[in-house]
Amino acid sequence: MRSFLTRALLLVAVTAVPAFASEGEAPKGLLSPTGGLMFWTLVVFAVLFFVLSKFAFKPILAAVEGRELALREAMDQARADREEAAELLAEQRQQLDAARADAQKIIADGRATSDKMRADLLEQTKLQQADMIERAKRDIEAEKVGAIAALRREAVELAIAGAGKVIEKNLDDASNRALVEKYLSAIETN
Repeated sequence: MRSFLTRALLLVAVTAVPAFASEGEAPKGLLSPTGGLMFWTLVVFAVLFFVLSKFAFKPILAAVEGRELALREAMDQARADREEAAELLAEQRQQLDAARADAQKIIADGRATSDKMRADLLEQTKLQQADMIERAKRDIEAEKVGAIAALRREAVELAIAGAGKVIEKNLDDASNRALVEKYLSAIETN
């Protein structure tokens, strides 16, 4: 601030030298510099500078410094906000990656569970099929035994009827049946 004042006074003095040199001449007009005019200009300038420095320069400088401080604070705040946003973005990306990993794990677990369920169902179906085949074999065997017994009875009936016709004598049905069944049992074991 003081250097500004010194420069201003030096500038006024330099411009005043030609005015002092031309003081002996006749006045040239309102714009031509004269010694008295220069003196009073310097006095007015000094008083004005004193008044401005006392009342105006300090508030202006304080306002400029306050504005500069506010700008620095705003820049610092913006930098801090940018860093915080970068941290939040990195955190969001980590959470997104973790969520993707969890989703992949859930999908893999689901596939494993479905494969296990499919294998269990296939095993259960095979067991049921084997059980059904075993029951069918037992049923077939039972039907076979029943059919053979029915066929024997029919054979006994036919044999007795045939023997009765041959002998032309009516034989006792119960004793004849027992005899034929005994004979057929003997044949079956051989």
